Amino acid sequence: MKIAVYCQHVLGMGHLFRTLEILAALAGHTCLLILGGPDTPAAVPDGVRVLRLPPLAMDADFRALTLAGPALDAAKAERRSRLLAALADFSPDVFFVELYPFGRKAFEFELVPALTAVRQGRFGLCRTVCGVRDILVEKTDQAGYEARVLDRLARYFDAVCVHADPALFPLSATFARAGDIAVPVVHTGYVAPPAARSRSVGEVQRALGVAAGRTLVVASAGGGKVGWEVLAATLAACREHPRLAQAAVRVFSGPFCDAAAYGALETAAGRLPDARVARFADGFADVLAAADLSVSLAGYNTVMGVLAAGCRGLVAPFDQNREQRLRAGRLAGLGLLGVLDPAELAPPVLAGRMVAALDGSPPPQGAIDLDGARATARFLETLAAG
Repeated sequence: MKIAVYCQHVLGMGHLFRTLEILAALAGHTCLLILGGPDTPAAVPDGVRVLRLPPLAMDADFRALTLAGPALDAAKAERRSRLLAALADFSPDVFFVELYPFGRKAFEFELVPALTAVRQGRFGLCRTVCGVRDILVEKTDQAGYEARVLDRLARYFDAVCVHADPALFPLSATFARAGDIAVPVVHTGYVAPPAARSRSVGEVQRALGVAAGRTLVVASAGGGKVGWEVLAATLAACREHPRLAQAAVRVFSGPFCDAAAYGALETAAGRLPDARVARFADGFADVLAAADLSVSLAGYNTVMGVLAAGCRGLVAPFDQNREQRLRAGRLAGLGLLGVLDPAELAPPVLAGRMVAALDGSPPPQGAIDLDGARATARFLETLAAG
């Protein structure tokens, strides 16, 4: 099977990492990954061809693209041309589009021409599939949004893969007209790193410079455009309690963290005996598996990584929209992690929550379906064969 995968990350990296896990599950097939967001240090699975379109992203307020005027017009024209040319050259059996039409409306300038060409048969027989996460953000005009999504799905797509456990969040939980979707909708389970680790706990701890037997606290903020305050609060909390002050604290800011914020984190880390700050960690799933406690935002990718690793976790939802708080609240209700409200980021309060989490039991395994990557791969194989 030949599969072309379109992924446009615009703020964080959750969409990209979910896509990379699905591509890893498609090992043995011929895959083309089409990326349109800012460059990241994330490793692409072996054997996957990559097409990088001129990068576009959104500002931190999620209101505007990072280019404007003639520069944006030129980037759009080049992206549209390169996407169409790549699909013509590759002739995929499946065109897998991450999120659209449930999101990424700003990228219809290239997606509608590409999807129209697929429907016209210009690339041979090709199935089109939308992949969407568990929770959709709320819209100002929700009824108009849902009508537009239904129209695009009926026009351009053959199926929808919902990367969620329907027992936790079916698509209908945040898309009221899910029953009106004209194509098959498949809930794959959550996309998470595989249970098998490439490195042992000891190997990971040595790579991080963590002494044997020392408590390891990992703090992370996804892509890093937002959330550095949670990392700063974690470092401050560690100075509040003797047990935390003696822990190995490893902070991962994300590759898009502002330089000034990154410098402030380095300064704060210097006030602890064994704290280090880095922008990114290769094999972050292995890092979580080696950690005694994770403190992070509540994005899809990070949370699923924490659950797959069996790590104790505290999450501070990013409240720009409902997504992270809804997910975190439901998982907390199952005893899988703890939720931090903004007031609980005060250093003494956070220190107490961290110590309590370290003294608590690890989260129970098997509470939700985390096999979404392999289930998605199996569905795409069946679709292409049929």
